Amino acid sequence: MKHIIILGDGMADHPVERLGGKTLLQYANKPYMDMLAKKGKTGRLVTVPDGFHPGSEVANSSIMGYDQNEVYEGRGPLEAASIGYELEPTDLALRCNIINVQDGKIITHNGGNLETEDADVLIKYLNDTLGKKYPDVKFVTGIQYRHLLVVKHGNKHIDCAPPHDHPNEEWHKLMVKPILPEIGGDEGHISRRDTADLLNQLILESQELLENHPFNVARKERGERMANLIWPWGGGYRPHMLTLSQMYPQIKKGSVISAVDLIRGIGHYAGLRNIIVEGATGLANTNYEGKAAAAIQALKDGDDFVYVHVEASDEAGHDGDLELKLKTIENLDQRLIKPIFDEVSTWDEPVCIAVLPDHPTPVEIRTHVKEPVPFIIYYPGIEPDSVEKYDEVSCVSGGYGMLQLQEFMNAFMAIN
Repeated sequence: MKHIIILGDGMADHPVERLGGKTLLQYANKPYMDMLAKKGKTGRLVTVPDGFHPGSEVANSSIMGYDQNEVYEGRGPLEAASIGYELEPTDLALRCNIINVQDGKIITHNGGNLETEDADVLIKYLNDTLGKKYPDVKFVTGIQYRHLLVVKHGNKHIDCAPPHDHPNEEWHKLMVKPILPEIGGDEGHISRRDTADLLNQLILESQELLENHPFNVARKERGERMANLIWPWGGGYRPHMLTLSQMYPQIKKGSVISAVDLIRGIGHYAGLRNIIVEGATGLANTNYEGKAAAAIQALKDGDDFVYVHVEASDEAGHDGDLELKLKTIENLDQRLIKPIFDEVSTWDEPVCIAVLPDHPTPVEIRTHVKEPVPFIIYYPGIEPDSVEKYDEVSCVSGGYGMLQLQEFMNAFMAIN
């Protein structure tokens, strides 16, 4: 049996008064998710272990079966792996957002929805200026607003605030702090305080450089949000991870499909082939049909396992856009799940399908929360439970009950 996980990043939510007290999954028109819930077996899953921030890197790698206490190194190294940047053992790799700040506050974590080609100009400019001024610093272009900052001999024991968790907050109060005291064991790395001081200096100097760049000057003249500050976070060293094939021998060949660097990075270390889909953006305008077609083709080409990740709902949640997030859920259902299910249902070899988010990103909070998520597992012949709809409330009664972390992947891959 082949296996496919379809993940709607941040899709889960809270009850919303504007929707009559329903969650978005309860309110949305999603016939295929509901059909899979009725035909399959559901439950809830804790995706974030105690002591960890509910980030997508933690939740997605937990869903794939990884113990965060063994493998977690932050988002930065995953971004590096995705874009093919080979880290040295003493490199500190950080996710580097280009964000928008106004009147001393973080307005958006995405620089006004930067396009990659525009961001590339800004990142190269920062590398030509700050990278030359500070020789141990390198900026590397990623996708849209998500980029890579590498500090040679940097220290990972620092406190960096994820910008998407702090909309409308004063950014000066959120700057990098060393995790003290310095307790040794950091051989090959500069001190925690020196690392924090360097990163804060880069943040401060980036504001003047970016605001005076012609790209942002033109944006300001048009009344658009500027991409006017860097924000490094999610730092770590190169992780040591087993591949999924080593963990689950039934996976002899697998793929990951995502527009997001950190998911591609997890896939790289997990030994999965990264499939790049034209028009996949990580936003609501992503190419759902292209991702569905790529997943179907991967299974036809002999993959035993495919991980399809769609970022759109998470971005809409961070923007606080209720209508857009509803649309992303409906698009996932009808433009991605539908064609995949309709195709694999005709095959002789059965395909086991799982649908779930990695964490909730409630539109009225605009940030990730550490709460269980609902999931579906379906394959031909499964004994269904009593659940008839897919949402946060219905799945409380699911036959799987409440699973913890790696238990999901263990249960999923045990289906043969």
